[in-house]
Amino acid sequence: MAWHRNHGVRTGDQLSAGERAADRMRNSMGSWAFVFTSLVFLAVWMLVNRNTGFDPYPFILLNLVLSCVAALQGAILLIAAKRSDQISSELAQHDYETDCRSQELLTILQADFERLTRQHAEQSRQLAEVLTLLGARRENPAS
Repeated sequence: MAWHRNHGVRTGDQLSAGERAADRMRNSMGSWAFVFTSLVFLAVWMLVNRNTGFDPYPFILLNLVLSCVAALQGAILLIAAKRSDQISSELAQHDYETDCRSQELLTILQADFERLTRQHAEQSRQLAEVLTLLGARRENPAS
């Protein structure tokens, strides 16, 4: 089951704007579309600036832009990791609460089963007494 379909994890309007942004960034920057878009951007930049563009070879401005993107990606990766930890924590909390409710139900069922077992034993004992009395009455019809 995907985490975003689990009712133990907050989604949509339950999330803060920062959490929604972290999810969007994680999902977009961790995709093949981002990789291919980046490659196309680099190729276009190099083609446009190969000889006499505004950033001729060795593409010093491009290197600056890529360094800034790399620095931001590091922070974004940390934000995404923090968000993933938060999701894992929410799932673990949901699992714990479910386990606690299950334990409570099992305790109730066990108590009910023990009560029913005692009732069954008592009824079996009473039935045995009745059968004994009936058997004695058959042997002594005058009583």
